Amino acid sequence: MDLVTLIIIIVVAVVLLGGAGAFFLSGRGGSDVLERPADVSTTLDPPSTEQTGTGTAVLDPPVVDDAAVLDDPAVVDEPVVEPEVITKPSFRERLAKARGAFAGYLGSILSRGVDAQTWEELEEALIRADVGVETTMSVLESVKSKADADKITDAQVVLDLLKEELKQRLGGKDRSLHLADEAPSVWLFVGVNGVGKTTTIGKLAKREMDDGKELVLAAGDTFRAAAAEQLETWAERSGAGFIRGAEGGDPSSVIFDAVEHAAAKGADVVLADTAGRLHNKSNLMDELRKVRRVSEKGAGTVSEVLLVLDATTGQNGLTQVEVFTEAVDVTGVVLTKLDGSAKGGIVLAIQDKLDIPVKLVGLGEGIGDLVEFDADEFVDALF
Repeated sequence: MDLVTLIIIIVVAVVLLGGAGAFFLSGRGGSDVLERPADVSTTLDPPSTEQTGTGTAVLDPPVVDDAAVLDDPAVVDEPVVEPEVITKPSFRERLAKARGAFAGYLGSILSRGVDAQTWEELEEALIRADVGVETTMSVLESVKSKADADKITDAQVVLDLLKEELKQRLGGKDRSLHLADEAPSVWLFVGVNGVGKTTTIGKLAKREMDDGKELVLAAGDTFRAAAAEQLETWAERSGAGFIRGAEGGDPSSVIFDAVEHAAAKGADVVLADTAGRLHNKSNLMDELRKVRRVSEKGAGTVSEVLLVLDATTGQNGLTQVEVFTEAVDVTGVVLTKLDGSAKGGIVLAIQDKLDIPVKLVGLGEGIGDLVEFDADEFVDALF
């Protein structure tokens, strides 16, 4: 066999073998598309079709076992976050204890006509409710004068006169929280130990953030690590900014840094916590004066100094208001734990004797239980 013939045989063999291989791989006489193996699928593929030798076959989507998916630890449903529902409490509902203490005297008075004992019982009732001796005498003198002038003998009318007198004395005050002409404003919270300053700031922050303000919370209580951690939790809950310093550090510098941070961020208000301090400790009150001064050294302006006062402290609360006002010029009082106390009359004593408005009151432990003080609702709730 010559060389030319050998070459021709090899070429023919290669051509034949190549055609047979292509036919074998396709598995079809009329298609050059490789068929996807039957056991390969994806849960995301829609129903699809592929050509076969005898027609069109529909490939159904795979059947998904719902139970298997639920059992699969890799499949995690996102938790549904329900919006926090905040319901404003009513004074009448939350002042049940104070009203109960007052009601015994009122019931006795209503059971008979107006006489000397009527005024004695009203005097005792008001003093026991922490209105204070001086304010009580002033209130009853005014009510008795009106009753005598109109020759009133109906006990219910006397009580109505008393209600109107209390409303009149509590009314007419600006109880709003003020902002400075230029942001950021600084709201400084002061008070003795254990009155609820940090919790008050947290509740107020939630309310103000929901109202559209941008806030920064300043952990100026550097002597109690738990206070900073608690305030940070409130900041996270409300979405406010948060600044803290080293434990035992200078509280003035923490609040100053918070004000500068608020200015750079464009925040509206800095809510500044301070360490609780006894009002009869001069060195601690001097430190508070420094905090007040430094708060205005930078970009901020102190537009509110709020004294947080426990309603159960009674007439001792008046002394606290006097001392703190002398030190840092208190602009308003936040009265906490009013729902658990029969001493609601301290509201009247503070405003009547010191001319400082109660701006906010705590009527419970819930986040929505810090509310604006309403004189009419308060008096009506007591009666």
